[in-house]
Amino acid sequence: MFEDLTVKFLVDEELLNYMEIQNWLRGINYPERLAEIHEWQRDQGDYTGFTDQKNLYSDATLIVLNSKQLGQFQVKFENCFPYALGPMQLDATVEDYQYFTAEVSFKYTIYNIFDMKGKRL
Repeated sequence: MFEDLTVKFLVDEELLNYMEIQNWLRGINYPERLAEIHEWQRDQGDYTGFTDQKNLYSDATLIVLNSKQLGQFQVKFENCFPYALGPMQLDATVEDYQYFTAEVSFKYTIYNIFDMKGKRL
């Protein structure tokens, strides 16, 4: 059994990345009413890259950079879906300009590690 994938990310100015995950969670969990999952699936269309016919899962690739900010290797996660999305965080005590951050946790079936040319390590 693998640990969950937890990612802390910067929230963009329009909240697009945060809302994408929130809507995915709402669509697969129907927090307010059952019809939400059907509405979400209908709205996804074929452009999302989701692998399951119900649009519940997606594959994800994490690229790990070296000290020169070049791709060192990639970790590919199969059949991911979010199960927890934390609140947006901002530390108002820091004097420098800061961005909102959030944390999301995914379940997945398996992961594999590849070099940047796609050769499995």
